[in-house]
Amino acid sequence: MSDPRHLLHVFPTFCAAGAQVRTVTLMRAFGDRFQHTVVACDGITDAAAIAGGVSLKLVPWEPRSGPLSGVRTAAELLRRLRPDLLCTYNWGSMDAVLAARAGGFARHVHHEDGFNADEAEGLKARRNWTRRVSLRRTDMIVPSAKLETIARGTWRLPRVLLVPNGVDAGRYARVAEAGARFRTDRVVPADAFVVGVVGHLRPVKRFDRFLRAFAGAPWPEDVTPHALVVGDGGERAALEALADSLGVGVTFTGHIEDLAGAYSAMDVFSLSSDSEQQPVSLLEALAASTPVAATDVGD
Repeated sequence: MSDPRHLLHVFPTFCAAGAQVRTVTLMRAFGDRFQHTVVACDGITDAAAIAGGVSLKLVPWEPRSGPLSGVRTAAELLRRLRPDLLCTYNWGSMDAVLAARAGGFARHVHHEDGFNADEAEGLKARRNWTRRVSLRRTDMIVPSAKLETIARGTWRLPRVLLVPNGVDAGRYARVAEAGARFRTDRVVPADAFVVGVVGHLRPVKRFDRFLRAFAGAPWPEDVTPHALVVGDGGERAALEALADSLGVGVTFTGHIEDLAGAYSAMDVFSLSSDSEQQPVSLLEALAASTPVAATDVGD
C-alpha cells in the first residue's frame, strides 16, 4: 500500500463552523488515503474535536514581525512540510496563497465559502484585485452559484468549480420522538412553539437580529414561544445578555455534534445572516422538513 498523500489546510479559523465541519467530514470519508495538517491563523482549533479517527495534526501559526510576515511564515511552512497539496480557505488564508504563488507551488486548491461582516454589504476593491492577480492560475472551489458568478465575473478567474454543499438527508429526517427527547434534555417546554437558529456565534450571522425579531413578533395569546440558539462562539455572552434584556424565553445549547434532534425539536428554523452562500444549516433544516424563515442572502 502506498503512503498516504499529505494535505496542508490553511484556515483563517478552524472553529466548528460550516466550511470547517464540511472539511472534517470529507477527511473522515477519505479515510487513510490522506494525512492532514491544519493551520488556523487565529489559533482557534475547535473543529479538531470533531475529527475523531482522522489523521490530523495541528501546526501553530507563528508569524514573525516585519513586512509580509504572514507570507514568509506560510513560505516556511511549505518548505518544511512539503505537502502533496495545499488547500487554502477564504480571504483570511491569503498569506498562504501569496506564498504559494511567489514560490511557484502549483499543487494548490483554494476554497471560497463567502464573506465575513466586513464584506457583507459590498466587496472591497483591494481584495478583488488581490484575488484576481494571485488566484488566476489556481483551481478554486465554491459552493454557490452566486459565488461562482463573482469569481468568474468580478475576480475574472478562469479555473472555478462549483461544488454545491450537501448533507445526508437521511441523517436529519424528522423524528418526533427525537425532538421530544431533545426538548426534555435541554429543558425546553414540551408545548412551546420553538424557533431555532444553528451556527457559529459570530457577528455576520446576526443572531442579535433573530432575538430582536423573535421578541417583537406578535405571538397569539395561546402560544408559548421559545427561542433555541444552537452553537457557540465569541458572541455568546453578548447574545445571552441581549436575550435577558429582551425578556425572551431562550435556550443556548452551546456546540453540539448531533443536530438531528435539534431540528426535530424546532417548529421553525431561522437564518438571520447578513451574508451566506449556501449554508449547511439551511440544508439540514430542509432535510428535517422544518419550515424556514431566512434573510435573502446567497443562493
